[in-house]
Amino acid sequence: MGNMNIYIGNLSLGITEEDLRKEFSRFGQVAAVTMMNDQHFGNGQATGYGYVEMPSNNEGCSAIAGMHGKILHGREITAIEAMPLSHDTPKGQYNREVRQGRWGKRSATA
Repeated sequence: MGNMNIYIGNLSLGITEEDLRKEFSRFGQVAAVTMMNDQHFGNGQATGYGYVEMPSNNEGCSAIAGMHGKILHGREITAIEAMPLSHDTPKGQYNREVRQGRWGKRSATA
């Protein structure tokens, strides 16, 4: 049993970390809630997505099943398992391969 990180999208700009913690805690323990904003690129406004980390994979799966498509603050949210960052991909390779349309395809030399 490992931690599950859940991506939450299409959030109302008025929703808070505490709102998400309350909603997701109905499915189990919530280890962390992170609301994303553009503080590094602009004025710090909310961007409409965030992450909820749950220490139990089973509870995380239950939370996804119960929360995906739910209306929160007037918006239908998306809840899916967040994909982990790969430590095998050299820095910059992902962006380069996405731009070249190669991400996810095996090269002939691999």
